[in-house]
Amino acid sequence: MAPELLRFPLLAETGLVAHAFTTRRGGVSTGPAASLNMGFVAHDSPENVRANRRLVCEALGLDPVNIVAGRQVHGHNAAVVNPEDRGRGALTPEEAFPDTDILLTRESGIVLTSYYADCVPLIFLDPVVKAVALAHAGWRGTVQGVGAKCVRAMGEAFGSRPGDLLAVIGPSAGSCCYEVDEPVQTEFARVFPRWGGLFVPRGPGRWLLDLKEANRLLLADCGVRQIEVSGYCTVCRPDLFYSYRASRETGRMASLIGLV
Repeated sequence: MAPELLRFPLLAETGLVAHAFTTRRGGVSTGPAASLNMGFVAHDSPENVRANRRLVCEALGLDPVNIVAGRQVHGHNAAVVNPEDRGRGALTPEEAFPDTDILLTRESGIVLTSYYADCVPLIFLDPVVKAVALAHAGWRGTVQGVGAKCVRAMGEAFGSRPGDLLAVIGPSAGSCCYEVDEPVQTEFARVFPRWGGLFVPRGPGRWLLDLKEANRLLLADCGVRQIEVSGYCTVCRPDLFYSYRASRETGRMASLIGLV
């Protein structure tokens, strides 16, 4: 069975990139991480992860030795990926960029990757200067403005203009399932003047948060006009996605993008 991958028309129609967001279908992993686990998690073997990454890259026409990853910490540090960085994090997590939730490059052939099990994937393409980026946005990264910081990093590194960028907000825990407590709500109220529209009361001290919409607002506020938002909720679809909220012991999906 071939890997089952999601692609996004906003990016695909440019013909400039190979990209995907993986599902949990079509890999070699077993147990809680079955079957297309892309992340180095404790309950799956590194050999399985490397095999799954090869399968995905082959399906996209990419070389898995060119994978680059960051060690994600729910922060907003960015790394510009250069030719000598090819392979960082491809075979072992220790070789990935440390404490990095944003990756960006103008180098063709490099495969930027980021890993998920409910957090929001942000995928960027600048079709004018020909640059790509990924950002990992959990609630902590969102209140730190990780998406906006990625946009600024692309501007500083490559001269990208926000209005030229194409952005995808990928599958994540949706507003139907992403329940948070008062400390999280308080943090969003501090950062988002329009925070009220992001929350639906769930009970005493509990709310449902629309994390995708929060990231869309942040990107729109910094001038990104073309944004595609996935309708998938990773919690609602355990048949298709890994979800940390649905099952603590689980695998990881990946977003991948490379200039062709």
